[in-house]
Parts: sequence; structure tokens; C-alpha cells
Amino acid sequence: MSETQVALLGGGFSTDDDGLLDDWMLGHARTSRPRVCFLPTASGDAAGYAEMFLTAFAPRRNCIPSVLSLFRREFDDEALRGHLLAQDVIYVGGGNTANLLAVWRTHGVDRLLREAYDRGTLLCGISAGANCWAQGSHTDSFGPLTFLSDGLGLLPGSVCPHYDSEPGRRPSYQRSVATGALPGGWAFEDGTGVLFTDGQVTEVVTRDPAAHVYRVERDGAGGVRERPLPSRLL
Repeated sequence: MSETQVALLGGGFSTDDDGLLDDWMLGHARTSRPRVCFLPTASGDAAGYAEMFLTAFAPRRNCIPSVLSLFRREFDDEALRGHLLAQDVIYVGGGNTANLLAVWRTHGVDRLLREAYDRGTLLCGISAGANCWAQGSHTDSFGPLTFLSDGLGLLPGSVCPHYDSEPGRRPSYQRSVATGALPGGWAFEDGTGVLFTDGQVTEVVTRDPAAHVYRVERDGAGGVRERPLPSRLL
């Protein structure tokens, strides 16, 4: 079995000008010039988002970028499988987590991503593109902040992005964990990245020394424990 890896990003090409988090992510790909496929599904395959990705990644000499649209699908089932399984990195953009999962399941992409993961493809993403990999997540997919408990389950536990930057995220996620609506998990602030190898945290980085990734768990007394993880400054 290949080593499996997932990288959760609190930033990247769509929010940061320095490219530090994307450079860090690419450094964990299984080849020195990886094929990187961007899935903007959560944004409804917004053309501007895809163009932003290509503008950021096409000039790089250390990767081969592509974009996969499902709303304007160009591949049949066989070609879709071939394209995704040929990638070294699959990068998922932000948007609506619930819609993302529904579209993937309609097209069978959820099964292909699991197959790619098992073969050693690095899976990564920002916001909804980070939420999707875990058992559950904290999301605004339905308007108000709430929990979503039917993620892909490649990572154990739950995920909460934008822990510091969106009002209400921190207390709402903590309530979801405290009540058992979501299992304990990882909350990450903007500017951070966390790498999971075979389902375990193996590296935490930050482009901002004030930003952190936290482990959040029920404390057995109706509340939660929040523990910052050691990180490396990029």
C-alpha cells in the first residue's frame, strides 16, 4: 500500500500572494514535478476561480496543472477516472461543502478520489476543499454556521476552517464537538497548513507566527479541550 496524504490549507493561491502554503504543499507530492488537478466544484466551477488557479500554477516549472469541471463535464466515465488517477496532487477549492459532496457523489468522483488517495495521490484543499476529506466538518453551506456529518471520511474526526477569521466559527464548532454533533477534530486558522499521513498529523506549518492549528476534543464535563499544535514557520 502507498503512503496516504491529505493537506489542509488555511490559504493558498486564492488568498495569499507569497505562495508559501502552495510551495509547502507541492513539496510533499510524490514526484518533483507533480501533475496537479484543481477541482473548483464547490464554487460551481466558477470560471474566474479556475483562471486564478492556472494563473498561479501554470508559470511554475515544478508542476503540471489542469482543471477539472463537472458542471461542464468534458470526460466520459473512463476518461474521468483516467485523468484523476493520473494526478499526483488533487487540489480542491473553496465554496459550498454540501453542494461539493453532492456533485461528487452524483458523478462518482468520491469513489475515484478514494482510489487516488489509496494509490498515493496527495489530496489537499482550502475551506470546503479541506472540509470534504474528514468524517464531518463545520460549515456555512446551509447559511448559518452548523455541522455537516457526511464527509468522505478519509480523515478521522472533524475539520473546522477559518477558525479565527469568521465571526462565530470558534464557539459554534466547539458547541458541535461538545454536544457530540461532530467528533473531535482539527480547527485551523487562516495562514496555516496541516499534513496528515496515513490519517495522523505529521506536520503543521504557518505563514503567520500568530496563526495556529488546534486539536479540539470533548472534555467529559460538557465542554471541550482546545490544544494548539506545535508548528513550523514558513
